[in-house]
Amino acid sequence: MLLTILYIIGITAEAMTGALAAGKKKMDWFGVMLVASVTAIGGGTVRDILLGHYPIGWVKNPQFLVITCIAGVLTTWIGPWVAKNHRFFVLLDAIGLIVFSIIGSQVALDMGLHPLICVVAAIVTGVFGGLLRDLFCRQQPMVLHKELYASVSLLSAVLYIGLLHFGVDELITTIVTIVIGFSARMAAVKFGWCLPVFHLDIGEEQPETIEKR
Repeated sequence: MLLTILYIIGITAEAMTGALAAGKKKMDWFGVMLVASVTAIGGGTVRDILLGHYPIGWVKNPQFLVITCIAGVLTTWIGPWVAKNHRFFVLLDAIGLIVFSIIGSQVALDMGLHPLICVVAAIVTGVFGGLLRDLFCRQQPMVLHKELYASVSLLSAVLYIGLLHFGVDELITTIVTIVIGFSARMAAVKFGWCLPVFHLDIGEEQPETIEKR
């Protein structure tokens, strides 16, 4: 029940951020609903397809698709308020990231898959919605360029799976994972923590030089 409530909060917040991205690209209502839904439930969809887990989450529970579409359309009316309260949605996004990661882990664990695959499933669930949103909106994927995001999903998945492996109660494991994962994400936002960046500046003249040789 706890995860379901937090999941609904998470997909609602993610759908609104997706709708904002669509609004910046001046999309119509259909585009807004599409990007909102992709952002909110795209990660779980990709996970289910990769793992062969059917029916896909929103197909089994179509109310989740309805929620994301409504949240997207609602954002077209209250967009300025959503943008103004960006920090509040960062909090909700952080909660959503951890909850999505836990759910991704659960799905893979229930399928009896290797722990490594369970971790991958968690990351896909938590991160791919944002990746798809940015691809649809033709912008650089923010989850790969800003503060720790995918890494927090990885940490949460490893913590969740590890605690369950050592026999910790599932409810306690869930709460501990949410608290630690949320704290890590918010610390990354506050202090600007990020992984080392690989920057390769070859220059424009080198390819021509190679061709002449």
